[in-house]
Amino acid sequence: MQQPTLLILAAGMASRYGSMKQIQPFGPSGETIMDYSIYDAIRAGFKKVVFIIRKDFAEDFKAIFEPKLKGKIETGYVYQELATGTEGYSIPEDRKKPWGTAHAILCAFDTVKEPFAVINADDFYGQDAYRKAYKFLTTDVSDKKYAVIAYELANTLSENGSVSRGVIATNEKKEMVGITERTKIYRDNGQIVFEEETGKEELAENTIVGMNFFCFAPNFIELCKSKFAQFLDHNIANPKSEYLMPAMADKFITDGYGVIDVITTSSKWFGVTYKEDAPGVQSSIDKLVKAGEYPTSLWNS
Repeated sequence: MQQPTLLILAAGMASRYGSMKQIQPFGPSGETIMDYSIYDAIRAGFKKVVFIIRKDFAEDFKAIFEPKLKGKIETGYVYQELATGTEGYSIPEDRKKPWGTAHAILCAFDTVKEPFAVINADDFYGQDAYRKAYKFLTTDVSDKKYAVIAYELANTLSENGSVSRGVIATNEKKEMVGITERTKIYRDNGQIVFEEETGKEELAENTIVGMNFFCFAPNFIELCKSKFAQFLDHNIANPKSEYLMPAMADKFITDGYGVIDVITTSSKWFGVTYKEDAPGVQSSIDKLVKAGEYPTSLWNS
């Protein structure tokens, strides 16, 4: 059995949040959300974590995480840079933000050669999610079978603004048959709605959504790499265009490469899309610590 890796997407520029939220402390001993993710991953069985970060932030990032993770889990680093994978293309001067999550994945082409789970750095996914991901990655994953860890939409909203979510359609086998990115979801008079050019449409509270927590075989990295030029051909002139992992997962299905199991979790998700979300995140973590689900100090307990 190949030991799986946890791949953490931490290269985003946090434009809506307004600061480097990936390293903001939330726990009672200064823990970041990533600390809790890694802690849960270790408890589930993961023995290696790879961070995808900006190269200009690498020194500061390593200074924060290397001392506390030493001897607890193997670490690795991948740098997401605008030039990666763009050979033969001229990058517009007004392009500042990274190309997106699927581009982040392809940046790991030379580093990750084993099955892997991928998560956002600024999302708290919960213990149950990592246990189920590790089980899938050590028993069921293959080049033709991936998985997505899924949540009920009502448990993933922010009280401080709209959110983007991948709305998942499934078949009777609990396999994903499609994922549609809804970029503006929020509560309106008590009802969950998403907004688009034609107006608003309602979504059920128990709508199943993806939160960028996927379980992949390493050939998914090859797929992201092979399709990037096609994305650039159509989108390179748009400074806000993003090459997204859920879209590539959808392509994996629709082009007949394989299937993606939908694994629902009982874990409660929370995250920091907006700066105003921070107090709620801190409160949620405090409650989990007081309930005994996490020690007061993750790495010195």
